[in-house]
Amino acid sequence: MAEQESQEGISHLPDITHHLHLPTTRISFAMDRLLDRIGSWVSWLWLAVMIVILLSVIMRYAFGQGSIMLEEITWHIYGATWLVGLSYALVHDDHVRVDVFHERFNPKTKAWIEFCGILFLLLPFLVIFLRDALPYFWESYELGERSQAPDGLPARWVLKFFLPLALLLLIVGAVSRLLKCSARLFGRPAPLHVDPFVKDVDFTPPEKKQ
Repeated sequence: MAEQESQEGISHLPDITHHLHLPTTRISFAMDRLLDRIGSWVSWLWLAVMIVILLSVIMRYAFGQGSIMLEEITWHIYGATWLVGLSYALVHDDHVRVDVFHERFNPKTKAWIEFCGILFLLLPFLVIFLRDALPYFWESYELGERSQAPDGLPARWVLKFFLPLALLLLIVGAVSRLLKCSARLFGRPAPLHVDPFVKDVDFTPPEKKQ
């Protein structure tokens, strides 16, 4: 009976994921909101990439002057935006999945695969990677690493800072999705059948609104 009610509640969820409908929780709601907003802000950097590329092309072909600095700015911004965007794609379930078997499973089996995959594969990998990425960034910062090109950018450590930042955001996104899988499978944490990407969500229970 509880499984049927849970299934009915999930059926009313908006179609915000491509592969698996998962109820949110209070904690995952806050995590998803945070990552969604960060991803939305960072997405504006793609406009900056286009502008820098346009300037580089104009300088090269209209004035015959190349710029190593502009080229490095392009891939610095591109790399930082791509790294931060990974967590945004995770909470929106927009990462590419190539699995001919996954689509044939029922929702509960998919949730189990997601739960075990995050708990035993994704999270351990991210934690180990973050452990190695932090000294990688810190060493660059302490050495004041800069581009090896004569006209390149200073402070190469700024780009390397985005690696541990992106991994930390991915961990937040993975924990959020793990909590949602747990809510789907075990009913704990208590599921909330709301869309975390809709503004001004009201958490007041229906009986208290009357």
